[in-house]
Amino acid sequence: MDTSLRTNVAGGYRFLPGIEPYCCGVVSQPGWEIVHATLDPPIPWRAGLHSIRQYLETNDRSRHALCGVELRCPEPFSMDNFINFNHEYRVLLEEWGLLIDGDNPVARTNVAPVESPPDESVIYGFSYTEPSTLQRPTFVIAGSGELRGRLDTDHILRCGETSEDALRDKARCVVEIMNERLVHLGNNESLTTVDVYTAHGYHQALMQCIIPGLPAVARLGTRWFYSRPPIQNIEFEMDMRGVRQELEIHLT
Repeated sequence: MDTSLRTNVAGGYRFLPGIEPYCCGVVSQPGWEIVHATLDPPIPWRAGLHSIRQYLETNDRSRHALCGVELRCPEPFSMDNFINFNHEYRVLLEEWGLLIDGDNPVARTNVAPVESPPDESVIYGFSYTEPSTLQRPTFVIAGSGELRGRLDTDHILRCGETSEDALRDKARCVVEIMNERLVHLGNNESLTTVDVYTAHGYHQALMQCIIPGLPAVARLGTRWFYSRPPIQNIEFEMDMRGVRQELEIHLT
C-alpha cells in the first residue's frame, strides 16, 4: 500500500490511497472539517449518490467535498461480483471527475446486515468536508476486513475458518490494519467512533484484540453492527472516525 497522503485540493482533505473502488482513509486539511451524516432512510446507492451531490451543492459545497460513503448490501458478494459492483461504483465517481490522478479519494465501508437486509445495495451514510475554524484535524478510516492487498480470495486470512482461534486472528489482523491507517493519517488521537461488523459474537475479540490494540476503545466503547463483511469468507470488519459533527438527514 502507498502510505503517502495525496491532497484533494477541491475537497479540502488528504487521502491515503487504497485500491480502485476506495481509498483507505481521509483527513481534513487546515480550514476544513469532515462531517458525518447518516441517512434516514437509506437510499439505493446510485440514486443516493445523486441525492448526496444535490445536498452538497444546495449547501454551497461541490461534489468534490464527498470523502466517505457507507453502503449496505443484501448479502455478501462473491469476489467476482464484488469486483463487478466496484467497477460500476467507480465509473460513476470517475464520470463526476472525483478521481485524483487516477486514484479514488473517497473512503468506503460496505457490509451486509444479517437481519432485515436491503433488497439492493443502499447508501447508509456519507462524509463530507465543510469550512471550519476547528483547530484539530478530523478523519474517516475506511472499512476493512481480514484481507490485505488487492481483492483476491487467496489474500483472505484463514479463509473459510470460523473457529474461535481463527476469528481471533482475523480480528487481530483488522485491528492492525485500523492502527496502520490511523498512523498514516497522522496518528490522530481524536477518535470518536469505532464500528465493528461481524455476524459472530465479538466479546472475546473486544477483550483480546480490540481494546489491547486500540486502547481508546476502553473509553469510547464500540458500536457492533450485526452484519457480515461484503465478501464471502470474510468474517470481521471495522471502520473508525474522528469527527465533531454527526448528522441524521433525510434525502429523496
